Amino acid sequence: MKIICIGRNYREHAEELGNEIPEKPVIFMKPDTALLKGRDFYLPEFSQDIHYELEVVLKISRNGKYILKENASQYYHEIGLGIDFTARDLQSELKSKGLPWELAKGFDGSAAVSSFYSKSEFNLENLSFSLQKNKTVVQSGNTRDMMFSFDEIISFVSQFFTLRTGDLIFTGTPKGVGKIAENDLLEAWLENKKIMDITIC
Repeated sequence: MKIICIGRNYREHAEELGNEIPEKPVIFMKPDTALLKGRDFYLPEFSQDIHYELEVVLKISRNGKYILKENASQYYHEIGLGIDFTARDLQSELKSKGLPWELAKGFDGSAAVSSFYSKSEFNLENLSFSLQKNKTVVQSGNTRDMMFSFDEIISFVSQFFTLRTGDLIFTGTPKGVGKIAENDLLEAWLENKKIMDITIC
């Protein structure tokens, strides 16, 4: 099982971090050991600046390679939400040296994922989602603001990686990312339904 992540897919998020607006999807990976087990996230000792990044997650439902955009919707039937935990201080150090991000993005427990729901329940082109930290909304996004749609992402990714049943695709985070601290409570909402909560330890 692969965890494939899309960076800078919301213009305002790219801008808030001072990143260039990409012409093609920015791809990075997390290992399967990044999946958070349970609902407690333990702050790692190697970073003093862990950020939350809420994202819509696609669950791949069939194997595929070189998938055409017009056929991409056949390759996932369920969606959920995920939090891409990022060691921002470590990421900034790696980026400044032109090095890969994996240490900052792929560490153990850095991918929190909710339960999954049938995509037929939602309008995927106008899907709202949000994150609360300690009962205050810190991120609020809508898929209509994505630079690359779900189908464009699947088509692009499948040119390079064979997609397999069970693979997860994190589709990018909107603006509002920020630091977490011990005892914070994160609550993720898909439309008007809370589908995940994480306690920071």
